[in-house]
Amino acid sequence: MRGVLLVLLAYGVYAFNGSRNSLRQVFDEYLPLLRPVTDRLGIDLESAGPVRLIEKALNAQHSTLLMVAAGVLAYGVLELVEAVGLWMMKRWGEYVAVVGTSVFIPLEVYELAEQVTWLRAVAFVLNVFAVVYLLWTKRLFGIRGGREAFEAEREGLSLLEVERAAAGAERERLRRRPGRSAPQTGSPRRRS
Repeated sequence: MRGVLLVLLAYGVYAFNGSRNSLRQVFDEYLPLLRPVTDRLGIDLESAGPVRLIEKALNAQHSTLLMVAAGVLAYGVLELVEAVGLWMMKRWGEYVAVVGTSVFIPLEVYELAEQVTWLRAVAFVLNVFAVVYLLWTKRLFGIRGGREAFEAEREGLSLLEVERAAAGAERERLRRRPGRSAPQTGSPRRRS
């Protein structure tokens, strides 16, 4: 879903770029209508985050918006490729997941260098933790024995599950047999 939404967002940014003048006209026309309400609430409309973001987008250069659309599209395609790989249970899907998760670490480092906030720090730590967790548990890039160790671990777990299921089925078969009772476990009771 994320990949599809990102591809649609990339298209929206691209379409926005083509209709920026008409959107600027709508923004300039309707923003003054909100001023009486925001003044009563004590909100400075010019410094509000969403208004500043819209202003930046409306004043952005054509090439900047095309680069943003291309970046969002590339990340959306990466998310779709990751989804297909993980859905098909392919090892390369796990590598794509690590790449997709680590893509934003440089941006988070830049934001932390610009201004340290607890939210930025927590986002950075969580993202680094997610990358390290994926690398460690999936044994990617040769970590902890790499692919061979991962396959052996997975095969070992699969055999253990098969053995447990077979033992459970055997117990159930013996329990349902007419005239025979299932073998009892534990020590027999002493009579006093």
